[in-house]
Amino acid sequence: MCGIVGYVGKKQSVEVLLEALSRLEYRGYDSAGVAVLNGKGVEIRRKAGKLQGLMESIHKKPVNGHIGIGHTRWATHGEPSERNSHPHTSESGSIAIVHNGIIENYAELKEKLLAKGYKFKSQTDTEIVVHLIAEHAKKLSIEEAFRKTLTQLRGSYAICLVSKDEPDRLYAARFGSPLLVGIGKGEGFFASDAPAILGLTREVMYLNDGDFVVLTASDVKVSTVAGKAVKRKITSIDWDLSAARKDGYDHYMLKEIHEQPAAIEQTLFNRLDLDKNEITFDAKTKKFLNNLSKQERVIIISCGTAYHAGLVGEYMLEEYAHMPVDVDLASEFRYRGPMLDKNTTIIAITQSGETADTLAGIRMAKKHGSKVLAICNVMGSSIAREADAVIYTHAGPEIAVASTKAYTAQVTALILLTLYLTKQRKLVTATKWKSLLKGLHELPKTVEKALATEADVKTLSAKYASLRNFYYLGRRYNFPSALEGALKLKEVCPLIHAEGYAAGEMKHGPISLIHMGWPVVFVATDSPVYEKVVSNIQEVRARRGECIVVASEGNEEIRKNVDSLIHVPKTEELFSPIVVAVPLQFFAYYVACANQCDVDQPPNLAKSVTVE
Repeated sequence: MCGIVGYVGKKQSVEVLLEALSRLEYRGYDSAGVAVLNGKGVEIRRKAGKLQGLMESIHKKPVNGHIGIGHTRWATHGEPSERNSHPHTSESGSIAIVHNGIIENYAELKEKLLAKGYKFKSQTDTEIVVHLIAEHAKKLSIEEAFRKTLTQLRGSYAICLVSKDEPDRLYAARFGSPLLVGIGKGEGFFASDAPAILGLTREVMYLNDGDFVVLTASDVKVSTVAGKAVKRKITSIDWDLSAARKDGYDHYMLKEIHEQPAAIEQTLFNRLDLDKNEITFDAKTKKFLNNLSKQERVIIISCGTAYHAGLVGEYMLEEYAHMPVDVDLASEFRYRGPMLDKNTTIIAITQSGETADTLAGIRMAKKHGSKVLAICNVMGSSIAREADAVIYTHAGPEIAVASTKAYTAQVTALILLTLYLTKQRKLVTATKWKSLLKGLHELPKTVEKALATEADVKTLSAKYASLRNFYYLGRRYNFPSALEGALKLKEVCPLIHAEGYAAGEMKHGPISLIHMGWPVVFVATDSPVYEKVVSNIQEVRARRGECIVVASEGNEEIRKNVDSLIHVPKTEELFSPIVVAVPLQFFAYYVACANQCDVDQPPNLAKSVTVE
């Protein structure tokens, strides 16, 4: 949450900062601001609301300088407003900082600063940091004052600092919140995430917790907070800049829905080999998987959409690989007292690789001797670095806050994992194995066919866009699809309340709300429990609910039981959550558009949740 950037070089820094912030706005858009060294001091520009407001303000009254920092905010402490916007400055105005994270002991530190006579202009936890730095700078250099302040903070942070007294450099530090360094020719960058600096440089250095950085136009020095020099690897970003642009689509979300065949294909690339009739991984991941014990227990931890991918993975791994699996919301995992040991494998699923709850969960598990396998989209991210092995999803940058292609890529990675372990444990016949690999190989084309539902779903969406309550129901592999479909709708159309349930649970309470016209979306694709889902449809119809059904192509018999029907390509049940995700995503998107919602940046949400 929150996006921070920094620049030092020969360009006009405000132009670089605003361009970078425009690519980070998915991390938060309650307010935005920049701090630039203008030759006389630190000039601050801030604006509540989206970045466009700040851009227009600066266009009317430009700010010049070659070094600066910027921020786009997702509010934690203090309401979205200009006074709570970053950057925050010292009382003299000579020091400015931007911050992502939460300072847990800010109240205690604030009391001490108030006792010293400091006055606070905002409600944020961030402002105490800049005042602490200023207090220590009375006797120390800016660098040493910053280091000393960091030792007093408890919580999570990525902080960038610019000072009038250090006109050729920026400082930064991270602990628990993502931050990377971009390295250009005669210029340097800080950013919360790689998409911010695509087009500016491809050379990045991912920072670890506890890193402290001094950045100039010609050099980057990384050390611990205590001052011990450390080395960090430079990584080349292989994402194309166009992947972070709309390319003619009205919204990033729509573009990313259409990118799913490519994301799935990239996730399968070099892992699925039909000629050799095998699934393979990199040497490190293969070694990890091959060393799992026969008594291995799996716990999948994740949040939000990734949690729904994990639920699909539970069905796969138990049915095919015969492995006992639990799925936990990462935010609850640490607090339920899980039984962990060396025969427990944690599968951490995350798009960003920086999700705070998931990261904390894997750290706790490793302390208990458990192993960690990450399914992640970002190379060099914190979770990718701390895991024992990683299956990368290769979905490319996902800009819309509501996840689409990252979800289907995560489920694809789980299919690869499941089938690899199934074959390794000799739990599949040769005929079935060949059929599964063929279906997996065809999956990108199958999803391409599912994209052809767009026009029908758009028409369907207009019919239901004025309604304000929806249920989504499914069973087995598509119970998680129901949860994900409901989540998508309420994420991108906050005017609507939607809930997903296991279809068999409908009669245990929720059915009491069904009345004439209440819309219920059923996932009723071909499966061993198809007839049971039809029975659940009948239960809703008996109460005059409106039944919107997603069914397998060729199933015309179901028409007599539905009010609205969407056909998706027929496929193995194992692959069906990926296929049915497409029309459910389209439905959420077009309902939101019909309600004139901000699809890519819904209120109160942020893409990467880096605070607990």
